[in-house]
Amino acid sequence: MTLLKLLILMSFHQAQTPEQVVQKQLDTYNARDIDRFMSVMDKNVALFNFSDGKLLAQGEKEVRELYTNLFEKSPKLNSVLKNRIVLGHQVIDHELITGRMGSQDLIELVVIYEVKDELIYKITVMRKNG
Repeated sequence: MTLLKLLILMSFHQAQTPEQVVQKQLDTYNARDIDRFMSVMDKNVALFNFSDGKLLAQGEKEVRELYTNLFEKSPKLNSVLKNRIVLGHQVIDHELITGRMGSQDLIELVVIYEVKDELIYKITVMRKNG
């Protein structure tokens, strides 16, 4: 491939903002599309629980397994974005989730996504207590 062709191809690729990356993740979560969902995850992505700092899953394989199981057991899974704050490479979403694991219960979360090079490398989940 010539340098000119490479430059032309590169010019067609618009870098996605952290907000666009997280929105794609939310859209593919709601579609329960594990391959597209994982396409925005860094290979070393880490998922943490906010309240105790516990590592819930690390790496592409563990995160894929976790969400594959969730998607398979949650045919009516849906997350509604209530509010979003973008602060540099961090995107903070306030989400209302229904249909998780077949439950009718509403789950309220705040999720902090950290994005680098158009990939999510860290996710920290805060769940509303009580």
